[in-house]
Amino acid sequence: MTNGMSEHRDIFSVSRLNAEVRAVLDGSFPLLWVEGEISNLAAPRSGHLYFSLKDAHAQVRCAMFRNRRVLLRQQPANGDQVLLRARVSLFEPRGDFQLIVEHLEPAGAGSAQRAFEALKARLQQEGLFDAARKRELPAFPHHLGVITSPSGAAIRDVLKVLKRRAPHLRVTIYPSQVQGEGATEELRETLALALERAECDVLLLTRGGGSIEDLAAFNDEILARTIAAAEIPVVSAVGHEVDFTITDFVADRRAPTPSAAAELISPDGQALRTRLDRHHRRLRAAIRRQTGTQAQLLARLQGRLERASPRNRLRQQQQRLDAADLRLVRALRRHMLGRREGLEALQRQLRSHSPAQRLTLLRQRLTALSGGLFQAWQTTQRERRQHLAATARELNAVSPLATLERGYAVLRQAQLEGQPVVRSVLQVNRQERLVALLPDGSLELSVLERQATQKPSDTPE
Repeated sequence: MTNGMSEHRDIFSVSRLNAEVRAVLDGSFPLLWVEGEISNLAAPRSGHLYFSLKDAHAQVRCAMFRNRRVLLRQQPANGDQVLLRARVSLFEPRGDFQLIVEHLEPAGAGSAQRAFEALKARLQQEGLFDAARKRELPAFPHHLGVITSPSGAAIRDVLKVLKRRAPHLRVTIYPSQVQGEGATEELRETLALALERAECDVLLLTRGGGSIEDLAAFNDEILARTIAAAEIPVVSAVGHEVDFTITDFVADRRAPTPSAAAELISPDGQALRTRLDRHHRRLRAAIRRQTGTQAQLLARLQGRLERASPRNRLRQQQQRLDAADLRLVRALRRHMLGRREGLEALQRQLRSHSPAQRLTLLRQRLTALSGGLFQAWQTTQRERRQHLAATARELNAVSPLATLERGYAVLRQAQLEGQPVVRSVLQVNRQERLVALLPDGSLELSVLERQATQKPSDTPE
């Protein structure tokens, strides 16, 4: 029963599950703009970037491959607030939800871009960009008014082209500041003056290229509405070909450069450009109708092609290699740290067993022993002196000299060899010479008479 049921189960492996989820993510989301703060930034040797994009409540992993990173004007850092354009994807080996970053810029520039896009969308919704409301340029204009900086390169380019293509065309320059503080208000006033004077049959609003901050004066809503309400056709040629401003969209014609604007306005080829623009709009509408229903299918097919391409597989393998490389670097650092600690321990042991260390210890021990020996010698000498003094006192107590000093004398028989001590009167005879030893010298005596007071018991009679 169980085996029969398992035959009808569609059991996913982890690899298959991650691949299917990645296919759903890749095919379900277009390129997205996401803003957040960079953290956990890692830049391995492969040249790719890996980081987390976070806000106050969540974060998501991001990968920016080397071919996109080289296009960055400034390398990002942890803590940067950025705006990025990315594809939603999944890193299959770990099952990590991630964004594949195609473009990255500082959030400040992103705020200006979002304000630009918001104004553009609002004006477009109101119909200010509609081709139907835009006026045709005169095929043979007689008087051109140019609103720009009289000292900029843009007016020189315009005059150079007009001199070659339409030298008869009359040109009036309406000088205005085109960037910096006060540029927006001055452009409004200059355009209003040109419209009020109504001396020109076409107006050109132009300047050279610059950053989005330099072109900010041409993204003004009041200026755009003034152009849209103007009774004189207005051509906008602001910046280079890749630069777009609100005046470009709302003007009757947009030229990619000041020189191109001069060619557009000059009589040569004007009718052809009008017809080409008309055919271009029709063709673009037809293409949109034809491709609109196929857009989702095309996106899915592109997603499948992207997943099956060797480049995508190589990116997956490269990302896996980068992850392994980062783990290896961390492991090597831990290993080197352990080896360094072991080496320091061995160095401490070596220093403790070195001859110099042992010699120092022996010197300290010798110094201590020398001090102890000197103290022991002093103690022994003191004890010997004390013992000698006590012995001298004892010897002096039994010394004959001490006895003599108390008034006694020692008698010796002078005539006998060795001068034996006289211990008894019986040892001497009358007229015998004796020597009496005193503490300070000796006396020679002669025995006149002898008298015995008692008879010793051990003397023979």
